[in-house]
Amino acid sequence: MVTRGRVAAAIVGYGYMGEIRRRVITASGAYRLVGIADLKPRPADVPTDVAWMDSYEELIARDDVDAVFVCVPNALIPEVACRSLALGKHVFCEKPPGRTVADIRRLQEAEATSAGRKLMFGFNHRFHPAMLEAKRIVDSGDLGRVLWVKGSYGRSGGRDFRQSWRNDPAQSGGGVLLDQGIHMIDLFRYYCGDFDRVKAFCAAAYWDVPVEDNAFVIFANDRGQHGLLHSSVTLWRHTFRLEIGLADGYLVIEGLLSKTGSYGRETLTVGRRQFEDVCRALGNPEECRYYYDRDDSWALEVANFARAIVEDTPVEQCSSHDAIRALELVHAAYADSGRG
Repeated sequence: MVTRGRVAAAIVGYGYMGEIRRRVITASGAYRLVGIADLKPRPADVPTDVAWMDSYEELIARDDVDAVFVCVPNALIPEVACRSLALGKHVFCEKPPGRTVADIRRLQEAEATSAGRKLMFGFNHRFHPAMLEAKRIVDSGDLGRVLWVKGSYGRSGGRDFRQSWRNDPAQSGGGVLLDQGIHMIDLFRYYCGDFDRVKAFCAAAYWDVPVEDNAFVIFANDRGQHGLLHSSVTLWRHTFRLEIGLADGYLVIEGLLSKTGSYGRETLTVGRRQFEDVCRALGNPEECRYYYDRDDSWALEVANFARAIVEDTPVEQCSSHDAIRALELVHAAYADSGRG
């Protein structure tokens, strides 16, 4: 139970993300970790005072669990999350919020009938230091309104890529656009607001898998803003680059602080529009570059979740509305490309 401001948490699924959530929750003063459910044997890094169970149903039914962190493959998210909400638990889900729009609508319906339980999704990229500073600059209006956004996000598939469950449509629901590109789509919405028109080309350009390994997507809205996204598993060099074009300047985020460090150092470049009457070289304005070496994104997002629970306030970042809109845009891209 929520006692002395601490949320009693349970984790369902102890793979890559479950292990990250365990570390962050354990380090946070806002939580106490009650138990973890997974079919594998208890790993040595799980403290002995944390229950280890092979039945997630039994874990989420415990009276001493306030919130459930759902860290399972996409196909299982709706079932685990909806059961948890029905039992009166707050729920934090990893992205994507399921395989289909029907999945997230099922979650929204469960949220609507859950007597005020909180539902949040793990779009942690919003909480990266470069993204937060870029958001502050955008919201300040110092560089004018956002005109467009452009993003490239991708990786090298790796030796065992073909065998990954992420390439099985029955389990994942889609390819790299749904798995990784959805983060960039969420960031596009974070800086621009929503989009209502989509044009896309999706293909399996290299990998012999039944889902896309490359997606080229254009977004547009009635405010005249456009977004351009390349989501790929054939970049070979892990890449994150987000450009934000504004009326009076631009922002460029390159690199991404990650567990492996494979995306490079996270940086934010800020440039102010200058024409030849004020700069020495047309098209080369003065820039300021900021470097970041600490990733607090995981801690910040779970702190936001705990705050919403303890203070009984709405989930304002990474809500079910954010999740469904991002997923709807993914599926609009699939439909337009003929892969829906």
